[in-house]
Amino acid sequence: MKRVLFVLLMVFLVVAFAFGTGQAEKKKVLHIYTAFDTEEAKYYIEAFEADTGIQVEWVRMSSGEVLARVEAEAKNPQASVWHAGSNTSHINAAFKGLLQPYKPNIDFTLPENFHAKDWAWGGFYTGAIGFISNKNFLKAHNVEAPTSWKDLLNPVFAKNIVMAYPYTSGTAYTTYATLIQMYGLQTTLDWWEKFDKQSILQYTKSGTGCIPMVGLGEAAVGIAFSHDIMAKGVKKGYPVVMTFPKEGTGYEIGGLSLIKGGPEPELGKQFIDWCYSVRGQNLFQKYYRIPVNPKAKVAEGAVTMDQIKLIKFDHVWAGQNKDKFIKAWRDRIGK
Repeated sequence: MKRVLFVLLMVFLVVAFAFGTGQAEKKKVLHIYTAFDTEEAKYYIEAFEADTGIQVEWVRMSSGEVLARVEAEAKNPQASVWHAGSNTSHINAAFKGLLQPYKPNIDFTLPENFHAKDWAWGGFYTGAIGFISNKNFLKAHNVEAPTSWKDLLNPVFAKNIVMAYPYTSGTAYTTYATLIQMYGLQTTLDWWEKFDKQSILQYTKSGTGCIPMVGLGEAAVGIAFSHDIMAKGVKKGYPVVMTFPKEGTGYEIGGLSLIKGGPEPELGKQFIDWCYSVRGQNLFQKYYRIPVNPKAKVAEGAVTMDQIKLIKFDHVWAGQNKDKFIKAWRDRIGK
């Protein structure tokens, strides 16, 4: 009888331990949506998992897709953190009440324009819009790489420019919002209609989609962020060159935010804190992003904001007006 009781007790303890462990493990799973490309997202997320022991389940989407998903799931959020993507999309989400304010635990001062007043979103890297051109195409056609927005209408580039859709990509929306802030909405739409008919070969879903196409000679020119051009174009060994528009260009502040009502808010806060840490920020060197933590290292060859002509880009205005501007683009361009 004692032996039977002992066996039953041991079975009970094993089951209880397994159940308890399962519950503990369940609590240690963080769900996030990331706008980084899959390879890059995996690099950062695996480092976070190794550093913290927290398991991350994640879905990669372009920033426009993340915004649409978070809005669709507002009544039943499935993720706790929105990781990366241009802050204009995060600002739009905050404007719609989809984000939970959280001030990260950092030991440095983040500039006022790098976070919402209530900390509904924060910026954790930067990068400017630039042009990527295929050197072989330029040589074959005896033409210089574009250094002006007007150059994109050069007939030599007819049906040979690739970029993303402004409604799916933060990269492309930053480009669109840059032109609106420089020239006004109607003038930008007039220009874009001509640009679309004359110069565009293809729109991609992701902002980085144009880079391998230009690198492989499938297109002459692409529009993307400088860090992506460096990491996914220049350093990949493609025959490409990077230039910037002399009139000025826009830039992104990469966003990071806690999704309102997300299932693991405390784990989400740990992830956000880690993203601002020296350890997390130093990882940006591999992908040429410009960190915001002053103690982090900047990759050699990375384009810093003081090296190019920037417009006075109003991220809040661009984010709050995103729905209106996208509707105007789709109504005019018809895509």
